[in-house]
Amino acid sequence: MSAQDFAFPHEQLQEIAADVLKFARKRGASACETDVSEGVGQTVTVRRGEVDTIEYNRDKGIGVTVYLGQQRGHASTSDFSRKALKATVEAAVSIARFTAPDPCAGLADKELLAKDSPDLDLDHPWKLSVDEAIATAHRCEEAAFAASDKVSNSEGASVSAQRSHFVSANSLGFMGGYASTRHGLSCSVIAGTGDGMQREYWYDSRRDAADLESAGAVGRRAAERAVARLGAKKIRTCEVPVLFDAQLAVGLIGNFVQAASGGALYRKATFLLDSLGQQIFSPIINISERPHLRGAFGATPFDSDGVATHDREVVVDGVLQGYFLSVYTARKLGLQTTGNAGGSHNLRVAPGDLDFDGLLKKMDRGLVVTELLGHGVNYVTGDYSRGAAGFWVEKGRIKHPVQEITIAGNLRDMFRAIVAVGNDALPRGAKHCGSVLIERMKIAGR
Repeated sequence: MSAQDFAFPHEQLQEIAADVLKFARKRGASACETDVSEGVGQTVTVRRGEVDTIEYNRDKGIGVTVYLGQQRGHASTSDFSRKALKATVEAAVSIARFTAPDPCAGLADKELLAKDSPDLDLDHPWKLSVDEAIATAHRCEEAAFAASDKVSNSEGASVSAQRSHFVSANSLGFMGGYASTRHGLSCSVIAGTGDGMQREYWYDSRRDAADLESAGAVGRRAAERAVARLGAKKIRTCEVPVLFDAQLAVGLIGNFVQAASGGALYRKATFLLDSLGQQIFSPIINISERPHLRGAFGATPFDSDGVATHDREVVVDGVLQGYFLSVYTARKLGLQTTGNAGGSHNLRVAPGDLDFDGLLKKMDRGLVVTELLGHGVNYVTGDYSRGAAGFWVEKGRIKHPVQEITIAGNLRDMFRAIVAVGNDALPRGAKHCGSVLIERMKIAGR
């Protein structure tokens, strides 16, 4: 059996889901939903020319949620036997009996559930043998060492091939699921010696391994990034424009999603409370959700509630058009679900006309951030403070690397102060955003 082959065919997952629903009905549940999943894969890591690790993973699981009216219980198991299924359902029912009724608990309205699951081209198994994976990792690391004699050490190059499939079903007749893949190449190296050493990395991740950057390109990019950081120093405390490179810009969009999510909203734990129809970003910002984009990370025909997903405009000219709501959080807020149980689905920030070099010229003088440290984000107030490293820019050109600084601001102000978005988005995640230039932030240094 290949590392990319499933032990359980999709039809068997459907049968297991149907059995769970049947057992729940017999135990007196007024409603039930279940998720049945399996994941397989392998990861190979090479370090300094030697095989460091070879890992195989094969996981499976079932989650069962039952409702006794408005009382909810949940249980899970990794055992697919009928005996285990019955015991898991029984456990969920027992938990439900002892929970307090919640008027917002329950399945989605039937008319909101997905009626079909179109093929979104998400499943591309990579028939990669261990020997081939080792050879690919070797090429990746060798390319890093060959890129510069300043590369002094390696933390390894890895090749990963992952595949999973699942079935979701509920007692209102919904049943859907599909297989998907995620493959990746990564390399992490150290440049310099002694106290002047710098570590950097690069990686690529795709649904289809044929779309991955070459092993050599990944290794060379890791080396170039590490060498570029040699000689990094602190800068004086100042307040200047800040450019988040594309890798980190998606994190800012993640901060927005968290602040605009139903859980934060109904708990009143977000600075974006009551912001629908309000200007929360700069007028140049437009963010769309495209859950049906074929082959994309984050693409899905339905959310974790089984609710059908749809294309929508989340932010138009900086104005917030919609939150990210599940069935439960929407009910808590007195709103309609947006089909975002489980998170956002393939968010895309409309790019501007400038590439990275163009953004440097537009910034003229300031800081490029390429690494963030710590988790200094307060979603209640929007306060943002992170350790950072990157490059100082003068007259539109990188002058020298920077380290041991802190950048600070407030997300509310930062979102409104975005003056440009680059056209250099990386195609390796569920959020697409080019580098983001913010008009001004505080830098704490010397």
